[in-house]
Amino acid sequence: MNFIEGEFIYINKPYRMTSFGALAYVRTRISKKMGVRRVKTGHAGTLDPLATGVLILCTGKKTKEIERLQLNDKEYTAILQLGATTPSYDMEHEVNQTYPTDHITRELIERVLTGFVGDIQQVPPQYSACKIGGDRAYDLMRKGKEVQLTSKTVHIDSVDVIDFNPETMQLSIRVVCGKGTYIRSLARDIGQALNSGAYLTALCRTRLGNVRIEDCLTLDDFPQWLDQQDIEKSS
Repeated sequence: MNFIEGEFIYINKPYRMTSFGALAYVRTRISKKMGVRRVKTGHAGTLDPLATGVLILCTGKKTKEIERLQLNDKEYTAILQLGATTPSYDMEHEVNQTYPTDHITRELIERVLTGFVGDIQQVPPQYSACKIGGDRAYDLMRKGKEVQLTSKTVHIDSVDVIDFNPETMQLSIRVVCGKGTYIRSLARDIGQALNSGAYLTALCRTRLGNVRIEDCLTLDDFPQWLDQQDIEKSS
């Protein structure tokens, strides 16, 4: 392998780690293995800390491919808790409001989800990396400042029910979508469309383009994998 000329590394990002944290873990070990200060490394698409799954890392000259890779469609599996909301639309924050759920049936869910297929308008989460005047939205929110984000057009190829438990009001879905889609915002909007609320309790990116989660290394396995590679020290 030649990490300077460029390689793709497929990582299954762990829960509660940032995408940059996973990148830094891999980059540090590659750089040490090669005896250099730092190997140029980037990633193709950020995952929230509370999300897991496919994270494509690009090294060396392959970092030029990042923009192209980000245009590929993505597949996610998500678990939504219906009947409640949180400020971040996931479990980063505590529940701030609860809603009725007696009217929610699988049939209603199936019908509502059809309205989210195609080109839709979506407002990003206030707790997101979207920039407002040079500042990240989540930084402004954590400082107690008001954040107003505008809607943008995103494309969703499909939203399918994997499972629905009417007793716990937990809904599992599979989503195939394009660049810029926030699954947290989708959860919020599904809750509203059901005349209730919803937030994410789990999110996994199972595919990015042709790369599936089955193709990915865990960070625990990465050092052993790296030791097994035949590595060129220079381009």
